[in-house]
Amino acid sequence: MAEIVLDRVTKSFRDGTVAVRDLSLEARDGELLVLVGPSGCGKSTILRMVAGLDTPSAGTIKIGGRPVDELTPGARDVAMVFQDYALYPHMTAYKNIAFALKPLRLPRPEVDRRVRSSARVLGIESLLGRRPRALSGGERQRVALGRALVRDPTAFLLDEPLSNLDAKLRVEMRAEIRRLHDELGTTFLYVTHDQIEATTVGDRVAVLRAGEIQQVDDPRRLYRRPSNVFVAAFIGSPGINLVPAKVERRDGAPWASVGPWNIPLPPRAVEDRSDVIVGIRPEAFEDRDYAAPSDAAGRAGRVSVVMVEPLPGMALVHFEIEGKSIHLNDRAQDGPFTVGSPPARIVAAVDARTGARPGGELDLMIDDDSILLFDAVSGVALPES
Repeated sequence: MAEIVLDRVTKSFRDGTVAVRDLSLEARDGELLVLVGPSGCGKSTILRMVAGLDTPSAGTIKIGGRPVDELTPGARDVAMVFQDYALYPHMTAYKNIAFALKPLRLPRPEVDRRVRSSARVLGIESLLGRRPRALSGGERQRVALGRALVRDPTAFLLDEPLSNLDAKLRVEMRAEIRRLHDELGTTFLYVTHDQIEATTVGDRVAVLRAGEIQQVDDPRRLYRRPSNVFVAAFIGSPGINLVPAKVERRDGAPWASVGPWNIPLPPRAVEDRSDVIVGIRPEAFEDRDYAAPSDAAGRAGRVSVVMVEPLPGMALVHFEIEGKSIHLNDRAQDGPFTVGSPPARIVAAVDARTGARPGGELDLMIDDDSILLFDAVSGVALPES
């Protein structure tokens, strides 16, 4: 078993900074768990504490069921892959990979077997004789992975491993890391600030903010049912539209006005609330001229187009509606989360064939079933019905 468990872990620094606050988290045996969040949220500090490079101020860390707080990094049987590869420039790829085995004092034939086996898994057998300067960014990252893989650890710790790669290589290496994990079946704890990387690589994703966990879930549920406005805003590209709205009641039925749309609200969700935050994903909109026949009954409204971003396969239409700003009372350590600003800029992802032009008007349909609701005071998600 190689599960990684953090039990009420806190990390404070001498200057008073609290990087991680009373955090409990479990990476299950054989799972690829991704830690994601903005810069300074504590995700790399968590990884360093698991590796033994930093010491928790409070709490306990277990790997494979045994406490490791008193163990040195070398005794924890984990392998770490860093953002900058950390390869020795004067050594060949072979020697860089083999260097990880030096403390084990293995016979030379066993070292050779392990190095070549790791290189075969990563597809870099032909590169073993080259030095880092003769390798591309993706090849260097594979060598760094090989240096971790050759040790056959109980768990892999990866700290922003793709940050230095260009966009095309990042896509390729995401697939490579996913394949490697599936083949090895070993526990991976993976840190990134890129939410697309997190949701495409991870079995589960832990979203952090200011040293605290906001939600741990599978990527699909993070997107469809975020626990609060921070998670909703962080997960998804293009980002979600968050609009503060007043709850109106007509014949006892609650609804909210968002621009030209009057959106029905679930009675149990809004209860006695007078205000809510309405979350609308850009893809919940549709250009009425290109709507499928089955969507003909959708809720439509006319907007004035501010800007159009043509993208492969879709167009992002920007428009503005009346809005207001609110500061959520979410008690986060990095200050209040602000939603909205008058006028509210809304983004709709529509069919690439759209006739929308800046300064013109566009009839947009909106899918009521895709709308998310949040409490206007705490920012916590409201029930669907």
